[in-house]
Amino acid sequence: QVQLVESGGGLVQAGGSLRLSCAASGRTFSRGAMAWFRQAPGKEREYVAGINWSAAITYYTDSVKGRFTISRDNTKNTVYLQMNSLKPEDTAVYYCAARESRQYRVQDPRYDYWGQGTQVTVSS
Repeated sequence: QVQLVESGGGLVQAGGSLRLSCAASGRTFSRGAMAWFRQAPGKEREYVAGINWSAAITYYTDSVKGRFTISRDNTKNTVYLQMNSLKPEDTAVYYCAARESRQYRVQDPRYDYWGQGTQVTVSS
């Protein structure tokens, strides 16, 4: 089992920045890809960004390319999401996710473990 705990959410004005963190514990953290998803009220969960085990390969959904950066530090068992130039449409609950297998490509949205989520609210 892997336990994931997100932090860093909050309220920010449009154009501002936030950095989300996800601390992992339990089974080997560095085994598989890590990711950030988000879900806004009334909408389906969206795969925002992913990073492979070695941090050599990343994935971003089109709407965040050039604004968000995913990174990971396997020595600290932590994955990050730096969010810049935030927009009101980025408002959502952001979830950290992890998987054990290295079988899937980073853009594959299938993950095994999930955090409890952290709220990000961007005001206009």
